[in-house]
Amino acid sequence: MAKVVEVQTVPFKGQKPGTSGLRKKVTEVQTPHYFENFVQCTFDAVEELKGGTLVLGGDGRFYNDVAIQTVIKMALANGVKKVFVAKDGLFCTPAVSASIRARKATGGIILTASHNPGGPTEDFGIKYNGSNGGPAVESVTEKIFRKTETITSYKTSDLKDIDLTTVATHTFGDFTVEVIDARDDYVGLLKQIFDFDAIRELMKKEGFKFLFDALNGVMGPFAKKVLVDELGAPIESLQGATPLPDFGGGHPDPNLVYAKKLVDRLYSKEENIFFGCAWDGDGDRNMVLGHNFFVTPSDSVAIISANASSIPFYKDGLKAVSRSMPTSGALDRVAKDLNIPLYEVPTGWKFFGNLMDKYEAEGSQGFICGEESFGTGSAHIREKDGMWAILAWLSIIAAKNAGNEVVSVADIVKDHWKKFGRNFYCRYDYEAVSLEGANKMVTHLVERISGLKKGDKLGIFETPLEYADEFEYTDPVDGSLSAHQGLRFAFQDGSRIIIRLSGTGSVGATIRLYLEKYEPNVDNHDKETLDILAPLIKTALSEMKLHEFIGTETPTVIT
Repeated sequence: MAKVVEVQTVPFKGQKPGTSGLRKKVTEVQTPHYFENFVQCTFDAVEELKGGTLVLGGDGRFYNDVAIQTVIKMALANGVKKVFVAKDGLFCTPAVSASIRARKATGGIILTASHNPGGPTEDFGIKYNGSNGGPAVESVTEKIFRKTETITSYKTSDLKDIDLTTVATHTFGDFTVEVIDARDDYVGLLKQIFDFDAIRELMKKEGFKFLFDALNGVMGPFAKKVLVDELGAPIESLQGATPLPDFGGGHPDPNLVYAKKLVDRLYSKEENIFFGCAWDGDGDRNMVLGHNFFVTPSDSVAIISANASSIPFYKDGLKAVSRSMPTSGALDRVAKDLNIPLYEVPTGWKFFGNLMDKYEAEGSQGFICGEESFGTGSAHIREKDGMWAILAWLSIIAAKNAGNEVVSVADIVKDHWKKFGRNFYCRYDYEAVSLEGANKMVTHLVERISGLKKGDKLGIFETPLEYADEFEYTDPVDGSLSAHQGLRFAFQDGSRIIIRLSGTGSVGATIRLYLEKYEPNVDNHDKETLDILAPLIKTALSEMKLHEFIGTETPTVIT
């Protein structure tokens, strides 16, 4: 039996989880006792883990291998009864959620910094998911944080490292470690949701060429299992499918900038690829492209919801849909058409969890939700799900192309715009800027909002203001309040300017500026997004005074 050891320690400042766990530079996480402190505080905050079961894995980034063994040793010392750990430690985030639910585990620890870069000098992350498979709610993350401020010791053991290269069960007295194929529960669930036969037939169709890019993140092995082994896609349709600790030196963020190799191929006349996608480092985010056509995440969730009847799991119809506050209003129009509720929540997938649990308790999983930050999913698990989103799109494409006429991704999107109108949408990211400057900007804007009223005009934008406020959310299920969730300037034509600080970075601050203009006139739908949004952009930048606060108006990324 392994020996339990109690190690003396002191608190580290700043171990406060963001919108999805704790994210820091690897060099900081490697500081002696730093990682162990946070893990111990998680075990102490989630008391039911003692005698419980834990699902464990990560996205394969640098330091995952060391961190996994550390968690296993500490799990034994803290009285956890059983750990389900992924073979090779590779567990995409949606699959962790699926396995927590399928195995009725107490919870899970996911070692990921999601779409952030990996490597010896880059980012690392850790987050806890509860028994429903979703990210820990704010009351739990706050409890973890409070404990990090007062911790004096942690428990670990001298257990030898577990061999993660082979599926096997290892027993040490009352403690068991089961190394599992992380794909099994997840793929089994996806087969219950989608018509794999219909998608398999689509893969066989002549002239339909596909490209799937895992950006050297964890989704590679899962994509091979689902798309190649199960659905018959050619192996050459996968790129970036080998997980690497530094993601091949790239940035595993599925957007038009960081997934450039994929984008270039989808916009190439020579290759004529019909459909393409990319996933982020841990496989929960996705980007959808057609030939020479980009589908915004806001449009993607709206189109999936409008066509949910193409997916067997939703044959009885949707009961509700939900979006994060900065996501465009495209989904709202679908909800109105379907005569179902639309919930607007703060950024962070955890805010969808209570709503999903509510509808599941009422006997329905007909709930679809999404974020503008390339996250889409439904109530089948409690995380956003990159593979689910791609299979949803492939299901819609298969249904639209059941006859002899070829219906492209662009056709599907433009037909949707004809019915519902188009929400022109854009996001400016200002990454790793001065935290002090960003906070000063927010203070300035809060003061500015306090003096605005309905009917006021801002800058060169001609449409009067409907309202301006700081978004706060009262959870309709448990009544909890989440304040300071972003600044909103909403205009009387449905246009919006949204400004918020992101909680997913590891250094400095990230300012996100969201711009949206609704256009019902089909004659304007093919106009350039930045041309349509130009007056709104100029107005927003004028209000934000970025030169004064962070020294630049030039964004790091435009999506």
